[in-house]
Amino acid sequence: MSAYLLPVFAYLLGSVSSAIVIARLFGLKDPRQVGSGNPGATNILRYGGKKAAILTLLGDMLKGAVPVLIAHALGVDSVILALTMFAAFLGHVFPVFHGFKGGKGVATAFGALVAMNGWVGLALVGSWLVMASTTRYSSLSAITVAVLAPVYVWWFTHEPALILATGVMAFLLLWRHRSNIQKLLAGTETKIGR
Repeated sequence: MSAYLLPVFAYLLGSVSSAIVIARLFGLKDPRQVGSGNPGATNILRYGGKKAAILTLLGDMLKGAVPVLIAHALGVDSVILALTMFAAFLGHVFPVFHGFKGGKGVATAFGALVAMNGWVGLALVGSWLVMASTTRYSSLSAITVAVLAPVYVWWFTHEPALILATGVMAFLLLWRHRSNIQKLLAGTETKIGR
């Protein structure tokens, strides 16, 4: 029975905004009202500094990883594992505690995928680093990794439920990055370090 409650737990944990919590702890403005308005590590970095951004990033990754690690510990099947992974991501993107207005979900998806399969995590990190070091665009790196994620999950797991969940997450990640895609096409997207 507890295994079937995992997706609910994952969604609720995902709904806790690391960016908002860290901003309050550091006495910063609400990230939804500053900069890009996105409650994520990149926006926190721009106005709150590296320490706050790193803590936000770790918090977002843990929201994805913890429920998936619990699912592994309980030995659930691939369908429950996929639902748990997707629910944590969905909680970050559409958080019940914050009026269903959340972040883009990159770090939470990454945390869930790393916990789901370490080889997938390594492939994603490698792909992000290659893109980030060559293009200097964080958003383009995230978009590229989102497109590659279902391919890596297929390659390393061959589990239809996990591939489908990752595919839906990838689609939502692309949709959440639509403004970044427009800026990239227009040549106005901000590069890493600026």
